[in-house]
Amino acid sequence: MMILKDILYKVTINAVVGSTSIVVDKIEFDSRQIKTNDVFVAISGTITNGHKYIEKVIEDGATAIVCEVLPEILEDGVTYIEVANSSQALAYMAANYYEHPSENLKLIGVTGTNGKTTVTSLLYQLFKKAGYKVGLLSTVKIMVDNKAYGATHTTPDSLTINKYLKQMNAEGVEFCFMEASSHGIHQSRTEGLKFTGGIFTNLSHDHLDYHDTFAEYRDVKKSFFDQLPKEAFALSNMDDKNGLVMLQNTQAKKYTYALKNYADFRAQILENEFSGLLLKLNDNELWTRLIGSFNAYNILAIYGTAELLGLDKVEILRLISELENVSGRFQYFISEDKITAIVDYAHTPDALKNVLETINSIRTKNEELITVVGCGGDRDKTKRPKMAHIASALSTKVIFTSDNPRSEVPETIIEDMEKGVEAQNFKKTLSITDRKQAIRTACQMANAKDIILIAGKGHETYQEIKGERYDFDDYKTVQEFLKQLQK
Repeated sequence: MMILKDILYKVTINAVVGSTSIVVDKIEFDSRQIKTNDVFVAISGTITNGHKYIEKVIEDGATAIVCEVLPEILEDGVTYIEVANSSQALAYMAANYYEHPSENLKLIGVTGTNGKTTVTSLLYQLFKKAGYKVGLLSTVKIMVDNKAYGATHTTPDSLTINKYLKQMNAEGVEFCFMEASSHGIHQSRTEGLKFTGGIFTNLSHDHLDYHDTFAEYRDVKKSFFDQLPKEAFALSNMDDKNGLVMLQNTQAKKYTYALKNYADFRAQILENEFSGLLLKLNDNELWTRLIGSFNAYNILAIYGTAELLGLDKVEILRLISELENVSGRFQYFISEDKITAIVDYAHTPDALKNVLETINSIRTKNEELITVVGCGGDRDKTKRPKMAHIASALSTKVIFTSDNPRSEVPETIIEDMEKGVEAQNFKKTLSITDRKQAIRTACQMANAKDIILIAGKGHETYQEIKGERYDFDDYKTVQEFLKQLQK
């Protein structure tokens, strides 16, 4: 229970009707969760508009309404607060309600198109191995030290973030690593939080279904760094052409990492094999089980962050050499017939190109590279032909299939993909709508020493078709088929 005016600290208020000295129980933006004495924050979301439910929540007992437009009829005994931006208001209210939990630990935000999940998850692993209590807010899961919770969004809503950060405070967590997606930043979910540092990985074609242009997408990412306090650090990838843009207006202390350019944290790839990478990192050699040049960037980001957070350099190198791959990120196994099956979450053109180029840089070219790839439904359609073009150009055989079609017709998604295949690559391609059948066919096609890549879906162990979720795990499926076929 808290007094309403205390929860409204730092919120930009346009008008107030009623008293702000009332006692309220909790804050909600989901009208279905409202109980007596709650505050309801009406958010104009991408799917539904909270302003439509104001009458209903008052009937359910809400005593205060935070909204961008006051209703025409105002109820007696209810306090109405008109604000400029409800999402922003919610972020500050959540931080106030949970007593600013981000100030009691070191919170690091990771933003960029690719690598967010890998960098946050590996930093969580590394700091755990170093003996600290650690928190993680990622796409895959939320960790409060050793307790795991399911995640629904890349960046959870501000109430959820602050609730888990408060839990972390109670558990004595010292460091928390958080993915900061462009959606989350744009919807003010990261506002009201105190960040100790921010990491920029890279920027490529993604989420243009949400952001109208690439420049808007970039500027949203940049706004995260613009808001960092001067005592924080900003660590940016110098090899990405937007790496310096991110640092332009930040007050934070600026640091850089790179493989190709001069930077504070530099690495050189000495060996690149399926078993791992040998890197020269600043002046030290480091062996890691992670594979591919894109992971060399992730390791640099992790190393730089750990050093900036005060860990011993030698200790960091030792801990990195012990890190395991994140599920759905270049997970691989080798069958009895020496067929290498790789599962990767690559769902953007850039990530798929990275994975295929990594495989091609390691393989001898005497073996087939069979790629099974799909694109998600209800998501950016412009990337479908691009992903199909990349897959067909960089593989010896390709099977186009379903990813998570969601509400779209799977065949339509595959047709969108096929448009990107150039004439000389057409004979390499095959389309099988059913993902299970597509993986089975790839296993049947593969001979000894061939490589199968299954891309697109990754860490999600389900398929969503017409609103129904079905259990489906790429990694388990390919293992079972290769076993059945005795390959």
